[in-house]
Amino acid sequence: MPELLLELFSEEIPARMQRKAAEDLQRLVTGALVDAGLHYEGAKAFATPRRLALTVTGIPARSAATREERKGPKVGAPDQAIQGFLRSAGLASIEQAHVHADPKKGEFYVAVIEKAGRETTEILAEAIPAIIRSFPWPKSMHWGTGRLQWVRPLQSILCTFGPETEDPEIVRFEVDGIRSGNVTRGHRFMAPAPFEVRRFDDYVEKLEKAKVVLDADRRKDIILHDARERAFALGLELVEDAGLLDEVAGLVEWPVVLTGTFEEEFLAIPPEVIRATIRANQKCFVLRQPGSATLANRFILVSNIEARDGGVAIAAGNGRVIRARLSDAKFFYDTDRKATLESRLPKFDAIVFHEKLGTQKERIDRIVALASEIAPLVGADLGKAREAALLAKLDLVTEMVGEFPELQGLMGRYYATAEGKDPSVAAAIEDHYKPQGPSDRVPTDPVSIAVALADKLDTLAGFWAIDEKPTGSKDPYALRRAALGVIRVVLESELRLRLRALIASGARVLGRNEGASGDIAADLVSFFHERLKVQLRDSGARHDLVDAVLAAGSADAVQDDLVDIVRRVEALGAFLATEDGANLLAGYRRAANILKAEEKGGERFDGAIDPTIFAAPEESALAAALERALAQAEGAVAREDYAAAMTALAALRAPVDAFFDKVLVNADDPAVRVNRLRMLAAFRLATQAVADFSKVGG
Repeated sequence: MPELLLELFSEEIPARMQRKAAEDLQRLVTGALVDAGLHYEGAKAFATPRRLALTVTGIPARSAATREERKGPKVGAPDQAIQGFLRSAGLASIEQAHVHADPKKGEFYVAVIEKAGRETTEILAEAIPAIIRSFPWPKSMHWGTGRLQWVRPLQSILCTFGPETEDPEIVRFEVDGIRSGNVTRGHRFMAPAPFEVRRFDDYVEKLEKAKVVLDADRRKDIILHDARERAFALGLELVEDAGLLDEVAGLVEWPVVLTGTFEEEFLAIPPEVIRATIRANQKCFVLRQPGSATLANRFILVSNIEARDGGVAIAAGNGRVIRARLSDAKFFYDTDRKATLESRLPKFDAIVFHEKLGTQKERIDRIVALASEIAPLVGADLGKAREAALLAKLDLVTEMVGEFPELQGLMGRYYATAEGKDPSVAAAIEDHYKPQGPSDRVPTDPVSIAVALADKLDTLAGFWAIDEKPTGSKDPYALRRAALGVIRVVLESELRLRLRALIASGARVLGRNEGASGDIAADLVSFFHERLKVQLRDSGARHDLVDAVLAAGSADAVQDDLVDIVRRVEALGAFLATEDGANLLAGYRRAANILKAEEKGGERFDGAIDPTIFAAPEESALAAALERALAQAEGAVAREDYAAAMTALAALRAPVDAFFDKVLVNADDPAVRVNRLRMLAAFRLATQAVADFSKVGG
């Protein structure tokens, strides 16, 4: 089957845009083929700094002819409807349509639209220019006198199509004066001469000879392998960085791994600063002593050229830049340590956190107040929690964090340690931002936990108070992340906290009255429920079981104790996985359906059961079982032994089955009927001890 080869050759494409651009090119071209009735066998796109390339295999040489019958208006319809039908069907007059008679609908017009098949090259010559002109770059430019918008000036287009057994045909078209052909270029410096290519295999082979590795994943593998080998040869270990590896692979077409050095005196700077400096300024990797976090005064760089001197000058040039940047970092670090963290606090009076939430100093005061309330609940020392909350944000105005914002918290820990602060206080300054994502660690020290929760709960309460909640996909203040952070801290530390009360306290610190604080707390607890569902669903729990637990019992028992909710969900899931659980659920649904039908008229069956009018032994057995099960389940729930509560409910299976088998619920005697319905209502109530079974799906 024929193969399409397309290359769009340009000036350097930013590394961050390459992978998405390749995906977009594949999606748009294959979509255009399918829309034209051309189905294909496979497609793959590639990107280098100077080109986007696409190969699509198994495309027919010609699209198939099509025949479509399009139904039109009734015979005798208004002229406006007739004319609209003619335009949509491409007919010149109504005489070109057929009249179809239907016994029920009468006579109406039908247009038969026949389209002949087209050559694939013709289809491609129309589709590809349109794709190029409307390509979805995040940012684009135009140059010279042309009108084409591209990420960087587009220089040439290669487009061939044909079977493997023949020389492919050039798909001929023109975009802004650039004519398609079968010519490309290799490496800018090492193989700049143009050369012809035929099909994809030939293209890849000739690019390789012209010092271009087309596949980004292969460039990554080359860089990683050679970097590890270079490090090993020096008796060191590569500090791997997946994000940097992706970026560097997008900066070179022919990766050449080199090593460089800098003065040992710079190792006095925190290793994270060294790594951030080298990464941000020169896109280089750092090395460390094997099996430790101690950095070495060496670095790995990736060149895009095989230099005659083996890269000595390139490595030296990078080393000069790195030394200059590390000198700046060392100056920032030494300058920052000349002042204490606490001495920076007055600066926060002039920094606005949010126009409706006051200054950063006011926010710090709120975090201190909330951390003071949380500290005894999580076993943290009150004095240390207050001190850590006071100092936690103060590194934001240091020189180092100003240069590298990603080091906030971390630098605060270094400066607090240098000042002789308690290790728990120093650790809390770094850890109070955590966790910042699903793969980030959760703080474990009680002081860190208190400050982390205070920080996140203040953020949530504050933005809820000014009605700046997440909407749809928009979450500019990362409130979903803050809520998930609270959930992870609470669950992984197994903290028995009443979130509603803590949120209300945070709202009161903001100056809201008791009523407003309660409303904010109630709404935020619901938000936590939604985030908890996401968290549990991601970990494999069924969302309907979460709904069932949230809907059961009293609000105080389940709504704001996250650990309790999760334990109930786990117990419910384990119970429903058993035969007893499945059968009890079936019995519950039967009882609930009967009650629902009977309660439609407004009748309620919450009254006491009267044993004196039992007419069948199954009634007595079920009543006794209900009394025992409810007492045992409520006792187990009070002890938070949810497995025992489920075991107590499981004892209802046999008497419930027997009741439904032997007893007519809607008896002729009204008193007996009501009494039996009250037993079903009591059964429904007993299951509510742990969960609302009506929310369970399946």
